[in-house]
Amino acid sequence: MLPQDRLRQITERFEFLEAQLSAGAAPDAIAGIAREYSELKPVVARIADWRALNAELEEARALADDPEMRDLAADEVARLTAAIPEAEHALRLSLLPKDEADARPAMLEIRPGTGGEEAALFAGDLLRMYTRYAEARGWSVEIVDLQETELGGIKEVTARIAGEGVFARLKYESGVHRVQRVPETESGGRIHTSAATVAVLPEAEAVDIDIPAQDIRIDTMRASGAGGQHVNTTDSAVRITHVPTGIVVTSSEKSQHRNREIAMAVLRARLYDLERSRAAAERAADRKAQVGSGDRSERIRTYNFPQGRMTDHRINLTLYRLSDIMQGDLDEVIDALTEDAQAALLAELGP
Repeated sequence: MLPQDRLRQITERFEFLEAQLSAGAAPDAIAGIAREYSELKPVVARIADWRALNAELEEARALADDPEMRDLAADEVARLTAAIPEAEHALRLSLLPKDEADARPAMLEIRPGTGGEEAALFAGDLLRMYTRYAEARGWSVEIVDLQETELGGIKEVTARIAGEGVFARLKYESGVHRVQRVPETESGGRIHTSAATVAVLPEAEAVDIDIPAQDIRIDTMRASGAGGQHVNTTDSAVRITHVPTGIVVTSSEKSQHRNREIAMAVLRARLYDLERSRAAAERAADRKAQVGSGDRSERIRTYNFPQGRMTDHRINLTLYRLSDIMQGDLDEVIDALTEDAQAALLAELGP
């Protein structure tokens, strides 16, 4: 059974917020009220749909006592009986606890793992895959820091991705991505296995993470890149070290002031991710996560080029259209991961 008291409370809260907006709330409160109102609006719509279907079902059952309406009522009862479970499922999903970071931009970090130059080339392939996916969804991608190898691979890259629902769509991508293919550098045609590590961090705001000035050390250095790319004549690149955790972030745009902003944004995102991971670990102490923890040491996916296959090991999903996936067609994978996560949450909440 759905929690009737909670449905009533949500509806009453939504009506209160609606009245506040109509009456003209105080300027300093309007943004928060509008945000909560927009979050509750789809939930209230689901509640209304579910209640309307149940009311129609009661009316149809009442008509079944009328001989002239019996056949029509039977058809309606059958239709509504089939429709209500779907509406109830949609409502249950809308009632699931929301991840406050879902709507935020994300910091995407990719680093090669085992496999030498082939791993660095694969890291570059992953960056292109996520960039194409972002472009298809109308998101913006800003490269924050990029270190390339001489052969065009990636030693390390950090990118900021902004748009609607970025972290919600990308948050299950964190982990070890394994590739099986014949490297371009391999003359014998042997299949090699290598890996790259992906981290997707929700962007943190200054109010989320307070970083005292004494906790950071800022160094400037000369920016450089493979093949002479992005080389500046001034020491504009910035490296920030967070002393308590040892986290180091760099940014190598042309503007030193902009580099400080970017590096601080990346540092806040990493510290925010640490806090979220710690809280998630505490919540998950008595259960096993269904879609992985997002731990960067966890192997989550294999890309097998000879077979044209991608397998996500967390949900045992295998797709034989690797070329499309590497071109950024990730929706089927991400949808399946999201549905699995939602199913796990529903199971936790019980009937």
